[in-house]
Amino acid sequence: MLTSVDTDLIRVLADPLRLQIVTLLAQETLCTTHLVEETGAKQTNLSNHLRVLREAGVVETEPCGRFTYYKLRADVIASLAGQIAELAESARTAADNKRSCP
Repeated sequence: MLTSVDTDLIRVLADPLRLQIVTLLAQETLCTTHLVEETGAKQTNLSNHLRVLREAGVVETEPCGRFTYYKLRADVIASLAGQIAELAESARTAADNKRSCP
């Protein structure tokens, strides 16, 4: 049975810089300084995107002295991936279903 896909989360991840951040955080936990170096984004812009990701529950923070590290929440990404996989499976099974026109 198809569940609804989390459209809010898709909107959050649709931004190219946020998707780049998520991709980087899928490889390792990074601080803001690392993310600035890797993305080339300005620190204020990056911080705003990290806030959006944090509020959406995609990343979590880990204070470490005067730095803040960001870690990707794999469970959130896995949940979204499961929803999209269900959507793909539904599309496969419905490929031959065609509603006739009146």
